[in-house]
Amino acid sequence: LSVTITEDTSSISPQNLQSFGAVMFLNTTGDVLNESQQAALKNFIQGGGGFMGVHSATDTEYNWPWYGRMIGAYFSSHPEVQEADLFVLNNSHPATQYLPGVWTRTDEWYNFRDIQDHIIPLINLDESSYEGGENGQNHPIAWYHEFEGGRVFYTAGGHTSESYSDQQFQRHLLGGIKYVLGIQDN
Repeated sequence: LSVTITEDTSSISPQNLQSFGAVMFLNTTGDVLNESQQAALKNFIQGGGGFMGVHSATDTEYNWPWYGRMIGAYFSSHPEVQEADLFVLNNSHPATQYLPGVWTRTDEWYNFRDIQDHIIPLINLDESSYEGGENGQNHPIAWYHEFEGGRVFYTAGGHTSESYSDQQFQRHLLGGIKYVLGIQDN
């Protein structure tokens, strides 16, 4: 596998995307794509490409309804960074197979709006374990789904820099990458 890292959205073009299996939005915020870049990303997904969103990828492209359906929800609000319990709902997915049934970690916990019915939650946030939850019993914090020909994975974790040195979170991200690329563990 090779990885290209960029903050230059002009790289989201039909020509450039041909050489990639997936696109990841890592802590993006706001409207980051113009209309031609939106079309390129949409065609990429519809052509079987993968998409992975991390943390504020749900705080992105509010004015593009297709993106909202594809990512699976939009950010609504968050309380202060704090510890919370996460219930792993499916431990057979590559992004959760190494996690305990209750995963306790510290992060910035997002509340969501416009949660799409077609997403498949992998992890639910236990709102009784922290202060500031607004989604109730149905508070997905990581999910996946097939969408218009492509594979999509999203995790709301990843606000804190400490997250990226946490081995369990690293494996969670790697599992999401494997899912969107269609890589099966042997």
